[in-house]
Amino acid sequence: MNQTPTAAGLTLVLGASPNSWRYSNRAVEKLKAHGQKVIAVGKHPGTIGETRITTELPTGTGVDTVSLYLRAENQKDYYDYILDLKPARIIFNPGAENEELFRMALERGIRPVNACTLVLLATGQY
Repeated sequence: MNQTPTAAGLTLVLGASPNSWRYSNRAVEKLKAHGQKVIAVGKHPGTIGETRITTELPTGTGVDTVSLYLRAENQKDYYDYILDLKPARIIFNPGAENEELFRMALERGIRPVNACTLVLLATGQY
């Protein structure tokens, strides 16, 4: 089973947005401020601070955590990709909860968490 991410782990934010009012945008900024390495993947290219948002799905990245900002119905096309990354955990942020992917993650030894990345960071639980 994968281990819990380290303080300097690699987080993939799926559903990243260049719009500063979006929670995915805030999460990328806060993750960086907390010393996390971040890959931001979104529907449209752009930037969040100094972090580039890519529309391509990176492979072989050593991702510890996937932080989801996509509704359940928009996650289906990413199931295999996410699970093949073999992250230690998947964070289903509010609005991204997904029983099907949650169960699939458990079956593969990945820890699924229904939580808010921003709250986890603010409370020292990340």
